[in-house]
Amino acid sequence: MNNDSAARIVAVLRSWIEAAPPGAQLPSNRTLVTRHGASPVTVQKAVRQLSALGLVETRPGVGTFVRTVRSSRPADLGWQTAALGAPRTRARGISATQRATVPDAIALHSGYPARELLPERLVRAALARAARTETAMTSSPAAGLPELQSWFAGQVAAAVPGTAAPAPREALITPGSQSGLSSVFRALVGPGQPLLVESPTYWGAILAAEQTGVVLVPVPSGAGGPDPEDVDRAFAATGARAFYAQPGFANPTGAQWSPDTGRAVLDVVRRRGAFLIEDDWAHDLGIDDEVQPLVAQDHDGHVVYLRSLTKSVSPALRVAAVIARGPARERILADRASEAMYVSGLLQAAALDVVTQPGWSTHLRSMRLQLRARRDQLLESVRTGAPGLHVDQVPRGGLNLWARLPDGTDVQQLVRDCEARGLAIAGGDEWFPAEPSGPFVRLNFAAEDPARFPEAGRILGEALQRA
Repeated sequence: MNNDSAARIVAVLRSWIEAAPPGAQLPSNRTLVTRHGASPVTVQKAVRQLSALGLVETRPGVGTFVRTVRSSRPADLGWQTAALGAPRTRARGISATQRATVPDAIALHSGYPARELLPERLVRAALARAARTETAMTSSPAAGLPELQSWFAGQVAAAVPGTAAPAPREALITPGSQSGLSSVFRALVGPGQPLLVESPTYWGAILAAEQTGVVLVPVPSGAGGPDPEDVDRAFAATGARAFYAQPGFANPTGAQWSPDTGRAVLDVVRRRGAFLIEDDWAHDLGIDDEVQPLVAQDHDGHVVYLRSLTKSVSPALRVAAVIARGPARERILADRASEAMYVSGLLQAAALDVVTQPGWSTHLRSMRLQLRARRDQLLESVRTGAPGLHVDQVPRGGLNLWARLPDGTDVQQLVRDCEARGLAIAGGDEWFPAEPSGPFVRLNFAAEDPARFPEAGRILGEALQRA
Protein backbone atom coordinates (compact mmCIF):
# COMPACT_ATOMS: atom_id res chain seq x y z
CA MET A 1 0.00 0.00 0.00
CA ASN A 2 1.53 3.31 -1.08
CA ASN A 3 0.79 5.96 1.54
CA ASP A 4 2.45 8.70 -0.52
CA SER A 5 0.20 7.95 -3.53
CA ALA A 6 -2.87 7.98 -1.30
CA ALA A 7 -1.80 11.36 0.12
CA ARG A 8 -1.44 12.81 -3.39
CA ILE A 9 -4.90 11.55 -4.36
CA VAL A 10 -6.35 13.03 -1.17
CA ALA A 11 -4.74 16.42 -1.94
CA VAL A 12 -6.10 16.45 -5.50
CA LEU A 13 -9.60 15.42 -4.44
CA ARG A 14 -9.68 17.96 -1.62
CA SER A 15 -9.05 20.73 -4.16
CA TRP A 16 -11.82 19.32 -6.36
CA ILE A 17 -14.22 19.07 -3.40
CA GLU A 18 -13.62 22.71 -2.42
CA ALA A 19 -14.91 23.83 -5.83
CA ALA A 20 -17.72 21.27 -6.14
CA PRO A 21 -21.28 21.85 -4.96
CA PRO A 22 -22.62 19.80 -2.01
CA GLY A 23 -23.94 16.46 -3.20
CA ALA A 24 -21.66 16.29 -6.26
CA GLN A 25 -20.55 12.77 -7.08
CA LEU A 26 -16.86 11.94 -7.06
CA PRO A 27 -15.36 10.02 -9.98
CA SER A 28 -15.69 6.27 -9.55
CA ASN A 29 -12.87 4.31 -7.96
CA ARG A 30 -12.16 2.72 -11.34
CA THR A 31 -11.78 6.18 -12.89
CA LEU A 32 -9.47 7.30 -10.06
CA VAL A 33 -7.33 4.19 -10.50
CA THR A 34 -6.83 5.00 -14.18
CA ARG A 35 -6.40 8.74 -13.69
CA HIS A 36 -3.78 8.48 -10.95
CA GLY A 37 -2.08 5.25 -11.98
CA ALA A 38 -2.71 3.86 -8.53
CA SER A 39 -3.89 0.52 -7.22
CA PRO A 40 -7.53 0.01 -6.16
CA VAL A 41 -6.35 -0.44 -2.56
CA THR A 42 -4.59 2.95 -2.64
CA VAL A 43 -7.68 4.66 -4.06
CA GLN A 44 -9.88 3.05 -1.42
CA LYS A 45 -7.51 4.27 1.29
CA ALA A 46 -7.69 7.84 -0.08
CA VAL A 47 -11.50 7.76 -0.11
CA ARG A 48 -11.55 6.43 3.49
CA GLN A 49 -9.34 9.33 4.57
CA LEU A 50 -11.66 11.86 2.90
CA SER A 51 -14.62 10.23 4.63
CA ALA A 52 -12.84 10.32 8.02
CA LEU A 53 -12.18 14.05 7.47
CA GLY A 54 -15.92 14.57 6.98
CA LEU A 55 -15.57 15.76 3.38
CA VAL A 56 -17.45 12.98 1.60
CA GLU A 57 -20.10 10.37 2.28
CA THR A 58 -20.23 6.95 0.65
CA ARG A 59 -23.53 5.37 -0.37
CA PRO A 60 -23.07 1.62 -0.89
CA GLY A 61 -23.98 0.56 -4.42
CA VAL A 62 -24.37 4.18 -5.58
CA GLY A 63 -21.07 6.08 -5.19
CA THR A 64 -19.20 8.67 -3.16
CA PHE A 65 -20.53 12.22 -2.83
CA VAL A 66 -19.43 15.58 -1.46
CA ARG A 67 -21.00 15.78 1.98
CA THR A 68 -24.25 17.71 1.89
CA VAL A 69 -24.80 20.58 4.30
CA ARG A 70 -27.97 19.87 6.26
CA SER A 71 -30.67 22.42 5.39
CA SER A 72 -32.88 21.88 8.46
CA ARG A 73 -32.89 24.66 11.06
CA PRO A 74 -30.03 24.13 13.53
CA ALA A 75 -30.82 23.94 17.22
CA ASP A 76 -30.63 27.26 19.08
CA LEU A 77 -28.23 26.59 21.94
CA GLY A 78 -27.47 30.22 22.71
CA TRP A 79 -29.44 30.04 25.99
CA GLN A 80 -26.67 27.88 27.43
CA THR A 81 -24.22 30.80 27.37
CA ALA A 82 -26.37 32.77 29.81
CA ALA A 83 -27.02 29.70 31.96
CA LEU A 84 -23.37 28.69 32.21
CA GLY A 85 -21.79 32.14 32.48
CA ALA A 86 -18.16 32.85 31.62
CA PRO A 87 -15.86 29.80 31.54
CA ARG A 88 -13.45 29.39 34.44
CA THR A 89 -10.66 28.26 32.13
CA ARG A 90 -9.68 28.81 28.52
CA ALA A 91 -11.06 26.19 26.14
CA ARG A 92 -8.34 23.75 25.11
CA GLY A 93 -10.50 21.12 23.48
CA ILE A 94 -9.40 17.52 23.29
CA SER A 95 -5.68 16.88 23.56
CA ALA A 96 -3.71 16.08 20.42
CA THR A 97 -2.78 12.79 22.08
CA GLN A 98 -6.45 11.76 22.28
CA ARG A 99 -7.69 12.69 18.82
CA ALA A 100 -8.86 10.05 16.38
CA THR A 101 -6.87 9.58 13.18
CA VAL A 102 -7.81 8.68 9.64
CA PRO A 103 -7.55 4.96 8.78
CA ASP A 104 -4.02 3.67 8.22
CA ALA A 105 -2.40 6.86 9.55
CA ILE A 106 1.04 6.53 11.12
CA ALA A 107 0.21 7.30 14.76
CA LEU A 108 3.07 9.06 16.56
CA HIS A 109 0.72 11.29 18.59
CA SER A 110 -0.58 8.72 21.07
CA GLY A 111 0.11 8.70 24.79
CA TYR A 112 0.11 4.91 25.19
CA PRO A 113 2.24 1.92 24.17
CA ALA A 114 1.12 -0.40 21.40
CA ARG A 115 -1.01 -3.37 22.36
CA GLU A 116 1.80 -5.81 21.60
CA LEU A 117 3.96 -4.17 24.28
CA LEU A 118 1.38 -4.84 27.00
CA PRO A 119 0.88 -8.06 29.02
CA GLU A 120 -2.35 -9.03 27.28
CA ARG A 121 -2.33 -12.66 28.39
CA LEU A 122 -1.81 -11.66 32.03
CA VAL A 123 -4.52 -8.99 31.85
CA ARG A 124 -7.16 -11.24 30.31
CA ALA A 125 -6.47 -14.03 32.79
CA ALA A 126 -6.54 -11.58 35.71
CA LEU A 127 -9.87 -10.11 34.64
CA ALA A 128 -11.37 -13.58 34.34
CA ARG A 129 -10.17 -14.55 37.82
CA ALA A 130 -11.33 -11.26 39.35
CA ALA A 131 -14.78 -11.74 37.86
CA ARG A 132 -15.14 -14.93 39.91
CA THR A 133 -14.33 -13.24 43.24
CA GLU A 134 -16.45 -11.22 45.65
CA THR A 135 -14.99 -7.98 44.26
CA ALA A 136 -17.19 -8.42 41.18
CA MET A 137 -20.32 -7.88 43.30
CA THR A 138 -19.30 -5.72 46.27
CA SER A 139 -18.18 -2.17 46.97
CA SER A 140 -14.58 -1.40 47.90
CA PRO A 141 -13.05 0.64 50.73
CA ALA A 142 -12.75 4.33 49.87
CA ALA A 143 -8.95 4.16 50.18
CA GLY A 144 -8.69 1.01 48.04
CA LEU A 145 -8.11 -2.71 48.51
CA PRO A 146 -5.62 -3.17 51.39
CA GLU A 147 -3.54 -5.65 49.38
CA LEU A 148 -3.13 -3.19 46.51
CA GLN A 149 -2.33 -0.35 48.91
CA SER A 150 0.37 -2.53 50.42
CA TRP A 151 1.81 -3.35 46.98
CA PHE A 152 2.10 0.29 45.92
CA ALA A 153 3.69 1.24 49.26
CA GLY A 154 6.18 -1.62 49.04
CA GLN A 155 7.22 -0.59 45.54
CA VAL A 156 8.84 2.58 46.92
CA ALA A 157 11.22 0.62 49.15
CA ALA A 158 11.86 -1.86 46.33
CA ALA A 159 12.88 0.96 43.98
CA VAL A 160 15.27 2.55 46.48
CA PRO A 161 16.89 -0.20 48.60
CA GLY A 162 17.76 0.79 52.14
CA THR A 163 14.73 3.03 52.59
CA ALA A 164 11.60 2.35 54.60
CA ALA A 165 8.37 1.77 52.71
CA PRO A 166 5.45 4.11 53.35
CA ALA A 167 2.71 2.60 55.45
CA PRO A 168 0.13 0.74 53.31
CA ARG A 169 -2.69 3.01 54.55
CA GLU A 170 -0.80 6.00 53.13
CA ALA A 171 -1.47 4.71 49.61
CA LEU A 172 -4.85 5.82 48.22
CA ILE A 173 -6.10 3.99 45.12
CA THR A 174 -7.49 6.22 42.34
CA PRO A 175 -9.00 5.52 38.89
CA GLY A 176 -5.90 6.65 37.03
CA SER A 177 -3.37 9.35 37.86
CA GLN A 178 -5.39 12.08 36.11
CA SER A 179 -8.15 11.71 38.67
CA GLY A 180 -5.54 11.62 41.42
CA LEU A 181 -3.99 14.88 40.20
CA SER A 182 -7.34 16.65 40.29
CA SER A 183 -7.91 15.55 43.89
CA VAL A 184 -4.41 16.53 44.98
CA PHE A 185 -4.73 19.98 43.40
CA ARG A 186 -8.15 20.58 44.95
CA ALA A 187 -7.19 19.28 48.38
CA LEU A 188 -3.71 20.76 48.76
CA VAL A 189 -3.73 23.91 46.60
CA GLY A 190 -7.28 25.10 45.97
CA PRO A 191 -8.95 27.60 43.63
CA GLY A 192 -7.12 30.86 43.11
CA GLN A 193 -3.92 29.62 44.77
CA PRO A 194 -0.53 29.32 43.03
CA LEU A 195 1.03 26.01 41.99
CA LEU A 196 4.60 25.78 40.70
CA VAL A 197 5.01 23.55 37.63
CA GLU A 198 7.89 22.69 35.36
CA SER A 199 7.77 24.21 31.89
CA PRO A 200 7.14 22.27 29.72
CA THR A 201 5.09 19.75 31.67
CA TYR A 202 2.37 17.12 31.30
CA TRP A 203 -0.65 18.60 29.50
CA GLY A 204 -3.04 16.64 31.75
CA ALA A 205 -1.62 18.34 34.83
CA ILE A 206 -2.15 21.74 33.19
CA LEU A 207 -5.74 20.78 32.39
CA ALA A 208 -6.39 19.44 35.90
CA ALA A 209 -5.02 22.64 37.44
CA GLU A 210 -7.15 24.83 35.20
CA GLN A 211 -10.28 22.81 35.89
CA THR A 212 -9.74 23.15 39.64
CA GLY A 213 -9.05 26.89 39.43
CA VAL A 214 -5.40 26.61 40.44
CA VAL A 215 -3.06 29.38 39.22
CA LEU A 216 -0.08 27.91 37.37
CA VAL A 217 3.41 29.36 37.92
CA PRO A 218 5.91 28.08 35.31
CA VAL A 219 9.45 27.18 36.34
CA PRO A 220 11.83 26.51 33.41
CA SER A 221 13.10 22.94 33.31
CA GLY A 222 15.86 21.49 31.16
CA ALA A 223 17.43 18.11 30.45
CA GLY A 224 18.42 17.66 34.12
CA GLY A 225 15.31 19.19 35.63
CA PRO A 226 14.77 22.68 37.05
CA ASP A 227 17.38 24.86 38.71
CA PRO A 228 16.69 24.55 42.47
CA GLU A 229 17.41 28.27 42.85
CA ASP A 230 14.66 29.03 40.31
CA VAL A 231 12.30 26.86 42.34
CA ASP A 232 13.23 28.70 45.53
CA ARG A 233 12.74 32.11 43.92
CA ALA A 234 9.33 31.06 42.57
CA PHE A 235 8.22 29.91 46.04
CA ALA A 236 9.40 33.21 47.53
CA ALA A 237 7.77 35.38 44.85
CA THR A 238 4.38 33.66 44.82
CA GLY A 239 3.88 32.22 48.29
CA ALA A 240 3.04 28.88 46.66
CA ARG A 241 2.80 25.83 48.87
CA ALA A 242 3.20 23.11 46.23
CA PHE A 243 5.38 22.20 43.21
CA TYR A 244 4.16 19.65 40.64
CA ALA A 245 7.03 17.85 38.89
CA GLN A 246 8.07 14.70 37.02
CA PRO A 247 11.61 13.87 38.19
CA GLY A 248 11.77 10.61 36.17
CA PHE A 249 11.51 10.60 32.33
CA ALA A 250 9.26 13.66 32.17
CA ASN A 251 6.39 13.82 29.70
CA PRO A 252 6.99 15.29 27.12
CA THR A 253 10.75 15.95 27.27
CA GLY A 254 12.10 12.71 28.73
CA ALA A 255 14.15 14.77 31.20
CA GLN A 256 15.49 13.02 34.28
CA TRP A 257 16.53 14.81 37.44
CA SER A 258 19.97 14.09 38.77
CA PRO A 259 20.24 12.88 42.40
CA ASP A 260 21.76 16.24 43.35
CA THR A 261 18.86 18.13 41.79
CA GLY A 262 16.35 15.92 43.60
CA ARG A 263 18.00 16.49 46.97
CA ALA A 264 18.32 20.23 46.39
CA VAL A 265 14.67 20.63 45.35
CA LEU A 266 13.58 18.60 48.39
CA ASP A 267 15.63 20.89 50.61
CA VAL A 268 13.88 23.91 49.10
CA VAL A 269 10.45 22.32 49.60
CA ARG A 270 11.20 21.49 53.24
CA ARG A 271 12.58 24.96 53.96
CA ARG A 272 9.50 26.58 52.45
CA GLY A 273 7.09 24.31 54.32
CA ALA A 274 5.65 23.15 51.00
CA PHE A 275 4.68 20.01 49.09
CA LEU A 276 6.43 18.35 46.17
CA ILE A 277 3.81 16.57 44.05
CA GLU A 278 5.90 13.83 42.43
CA ASP A 279 4.33 12.30 39.31
CA ASP A 280 6.11 8.97 38.69
CA TRP A 281 4.11 8.23 35.50
CA ALA A 282 6.97 6.35 33.81
CA HIS A 283 8.10 4.20 36.74
CA ASP A 284 7.84 0.98 34.67
CA LEU A 285 9.16 2.53 31.45
CA GLY A 286 12.88 2.81 32.17
CA ILE A 287 15.06 2.03 29.15
CA ASP A 288 18.64 2.89 30.08
CA ASP A 289 17.97 3.76 33.70
CA GLU A 290 15.59 3.14 36.59
CA VAL A 291 13.41 5.62 38.46
CA GLN A 292 14.31 6.24 42.10
CA PRO A 293 11.31 8.05 43.62
CA LEU A 294 12.05 11.07 45.76
CA VAL A 295 9.27 10.03 48.13
CA ALA A 296 11.71 7.41 49.43
CA GLN A 297 13.81 10.27 50.87
CA ASP A 298 10.86 11.95 52.57
CA HIS A 299 9.93 11.26 56.18
CA ASP A 300 7.87 14.33 57.05
CA GLY A 301 5.07 14.26 54.48
CA HIS A 302 6.47 16.88 52.10
CA VAL A 303 6.25 14.58 49.05
CA VAL A 304 2.89 13.55 47.63
CA TYR A 305 3.58 10.73 45.19
CA LEU A 306 1.55 9.44 42.23
CA ARG A 307 2.11 6.25 40.26
CA SER A 308 -0.13 4.74 37.58
CA LEU A 309 -0.32 1.27 36.04
CA THR A 310 -2.20 2.42 32.94
CA LYS A 311 0.84 2.66 30.66
CA SER A 312 2.45 -0.63 31.67
CA VAL A 313 -0.56 -2.89 32.34
CA SER A 314 -3.43 -1.73 30.12
CA PRO A 315 -5.28 1.49 29.27
CA ALA A 316 -8.46 -0.43 30.17
CA LEU A 317 -7.24 -0.90 33.78
CA ARG A 318 -7.18 2.68 34.98
CA VAL A 319 -5.66 2.07 38.40
CA ALA A 320 -3.19 4.36 40.15
CA ALA A 321 -2.15 5.36 43.65
CA VAL A 322 -1.49 8.57 45.54
CA ILE A 323 0.85 8.22 48.52
CA ALA A 324 0.45 10.98 51.12
CA ARG A 325 0.90 11.35 54.87
CA GLY A 326 -0.83 13.17 57.68
CA PRO A 327 -3.61 15.72 57.15
CA ALA A 328 -2.75 15.87 53.44
CA ARG A 329 -3.71 12.20 53.12
CA GLU A 330 -7.02 12.77 54.90
CA ARG A 331 -7.92 15.75 52.70
CA ILE A 332 -7.11 13.89 49.49
CA LEU A 333 -9.11 10.86 50.65
CA ALA A 334 -12.11 13.07 51.47
CA ASP A 335 -11.97 14.60 48.00
CA ARG A 336 -11.72 11.20 46.33
CA ALA A 337 -14.64 9.82 48.34
CA SER A 338 -16.84 12.80 47.47
CA GLU A 339 -16.04 12.58 43.77
CA ALA A 340 -16.13 8.84 43.05
CA MET A 341 -16.78 7.09 46.41
CA TYR A 342 -14.39 4.25 45.52
CA VAL A 343 -12.53 2.58 42.65
CA SER A 344 -14.01 -0.54 41.12
CA GLY A 345 -12.85 -3.51 43.17
CA LEU A 346 -12.91 -5.64 40.03
CA LEU A 347 -10.29 -3.42 38.35
CA GLN A 348 -8.20 -3.23 41.51
CA ALA A 349 -8.21 -7.00 41.94
CA ALA A 350 -7.25 -7.53 38.30
CA ALA A 351 -4.43 -4.99 38.48
CA LEU A 352 -3.06 -6.56 41.66
CA ASP A 353 -3.26 -10.01 40.04
CA VAL A 354 -1.21 -8.85 37.04
CA VAL A 355 1.61 -7.18 39.00
CA THR A 356 2.00 -10.07 41.44
CA GLN A 357 2.24 -12.79 38.77
CA PRO A 358 5.70 -14.33 38.11
CA GLY A 359 5.33 -13.20 34.49
CA TRP A 360 5.14 -9.51 35.44
CA SER A 361 8.88 -9.00 35.84
CA THR A 362 9.49 -10.90 32.60
CA HIS A 363 7.02 -8.62 30.84
CA LEU A 364 8.77 -5.50 32.13
CA ARG A 365 12.17 -6.70 30.92
CA SER A 366 10.76 -7.50 27.48
CA MET A 367 8.91 -4.21 27.22
CA ARG A 368 11.99 -2.20 28.09
CA LEU A 369 14.05 -3.95 25.42
CA GLN A 370 11.38 -3.24 22.84
CA LEU A 371 11.11 0.38 23.93
CA ARG A 372 14.86 0.80 23.48
CA ALA A 373 14.75 -0.64 19.97
CA ARG A 374 11.77 1.51 18.99
CA ARG A 375 13.30 4.66 20.45
CA ASP A 376 16.52 4.15 18.54
CA GLN A 377 14.71 3.30 15.29
CA LEU A 378 12.50 6.39 15.41
CA LEU A 379 15.46 8.58 16.34
CA GLU A 380 17.43 7.31 13.34
CA SER A 381 14.43 7.72 11.01
CA VAL A 382 13.85 11.31 12.15
CA ARG A 383 17.51 12.26 11.86
CA THR A 384 17.70 10.76 8.38
CA GLY A 385 14.35 11.91 6.98
CA ALA A 386 13.93 15.24 8.77
CA PRO A 387 17.36 16.77 9.40
CA GLY A 388 15.77 20.15 10.20
CA LEU A 389 14.24 18.64 13.32
CA HIS A 390 16.47 18.38 16.39
CA VAL A 391 16.19 15.91 19.28
CA ASP A 392 18.57 17.46 21.77
CA GLN A 393 18.09 14.83 24.47
CA VAL A 394 17.75 11.10 23.90
CA PRO A 395 15.33 9.99 26.65
CA ARG A 396 16.56 7.25 28.98
CA GLY A 397 12.98 6.15 29.60
CA GLY A 398 9.38 6.92 28.80
CA LEU A 399 7.56 6.76 25.48
CA ASN A 400 8.42 9.94 23.59
CA LEU A 401 10.93 11.99 21.65
CA TRP A 402 10.73 15.75 22.22
CA ALA A 403 11.89 17.49 19.07
CA ARG A 404 12.66 21.15 18.36
CA LEU A 405 11.56 22.60 15.02
CA PRO A 406 13.32 25.42 13.16
CA ASP A 407 12.51 28.85 14.59
CA GLY A 408 9.45 30.40 13.01
CA THR A 409 7.80 27.10 12.16
CA ASP A 410 4.00 27.21 12.39
CA VAL A 411 3.54 24.13 14.58
CA GLN A 412 -0.18 23.67 14.01
CA GLN A 413 0.17 24.06 10.25
CA LEU A 414 2.94 21.46 10.28
CA VAL A 415 0.69 19.10 12.25
CA ARG A 416 -2.11 19.59 9.69
CA ASP A 417 0.25 19.07 6.75
CA CYS A 418 1.57 15.84 8.23
CA GLU A 419 -1.94 14.60 8.98
CA ALA A 420 -3.03 15.26 5.39
CA ARG A 421 -0.19 12.97 4.30
CA GLY A 422 -1.10 10.21 6.76
CA LEU A 423 1.15 11.04 9.73
CA ALA A 424 -0.32 12.01 13.12
CA ILE A 425 2.01 13.95 15.45
CA ALA A 426 1.38 16.09 18.53
CA GLY A 427 2.28 19.77 18.49
CA GLY A 428 4.25 20.85 21.54
CA ASP A 429 2.29 23.97 22.47
CA GLU A 430 -0.14 22.24 24.84
CA TRP A 431 2.70 21.10 27.13
CA PHE A 432 3.54 24.67 28.11
CA PRO A 433 1.66 26.32 31.00
CA ALA A 434 2.38 29.74 29.46
CA GLU A 435 3.83 30.83 26.11
CA PRO A 436 5.97 28.11 24.44
CA SER A 437 9.71 28.68 24.58
CA GLY A 438 9.95 27.56 20.95
CA PRO A 439 8.32 25.34 18.32
CA PHE A 440 8.28 21.67 19.36
CA VAL A 441 6.56 18.39 18.51
CA ARG A 442 6.23 15.24 20.59
CA LEU A 443 6.68 11.90 18.82
CA ASN A 444 5.60 8.66 20.51
CA PHE A 445 7.93 5.77 19.62
CA ALA A 446 5.91 3.10 21.43
CA ALA A 447 2.51 3.12 19.74
CA GLU A 448 3.28 2.45 16.07
CA ASP A 449 4.85 -0.34 14.03
CA PRO A 450 8.58 0.52 13.81
CA ALA A 451 8.55 -0.60 10.16
CA ARG A 452 6.67 2.64 9.43
CA PHE A 453 9.20 4.92 11.14
CA PRO A 454 11.27 5.62 7.96
CA GLU A 455 8.11 6.72 6.14
CA ALA A 456 7.18 8.91 9.11
CA GLY A 457 10.60 10.57 9.02
CA ARG A 458 10.29 11.22 5.28
CA ILE A 459 6.79 12.74 5.60
CA LEU A 460 7.94 14.93 8.48
CA GLY A 461 10.98 16.08 6.51
CA GLU A 462 8.90 16.97 3.45
CA ALA A 463 6.40 18.88 5.60
CA LEU A 464 9.25 20.80 7.23
CA GLN A 465 10.63 21.76 3.83
CA ARG A 466 7.25 23.15 2.79
CA ALA A 467 6.96 25.01 6.08
